[in-house]
Amino acid sequence: QVRLVESGGGLVQAGGSLSLSCATSGGPFVTNSMGWYRQAPGKQRELVAAITHGDNKYYEDSVEDRFTISWDNVKNTVNLTRNSPKPEDTAVYYCHADMSVNGPRRYEFWGQGTQVTVSS
Repeated sequence: QVRLVESGGGLVQAGGSLSLSCATSGGPFVTNSMGWYRQAPGKQRELVAAITHGDNKYYEDSVEDRFTISWDNVKNTVNLTRNSPKPEDTAVYYCHADMSVNGPRRYEFWGQGTQVTVSS
């Protein structure tokens, strides 16, 4: 069974640094793409950034240049960093994966979410 486990987050000072990591386990699977979404209180879940197995990166227009997504192929983890986070970055951050499991059929998987609170 495929699992996505997020780590990082918690209480972060504005102007500091934010680093999230998502580890995958289970399988066998082929990861097509992974990404990070976030959901702020009272708002819909939105995509922050995504990265493909070919290292193509996509950033939501509203967050471009503020977040960096990367993929550690050795550890099979995807990382999201943000320098100088702001209170408006406060949200639950979710890891997402598009995977092929036991063949070419693709499935979506979600992590349980990790709370990030940026204090001013």
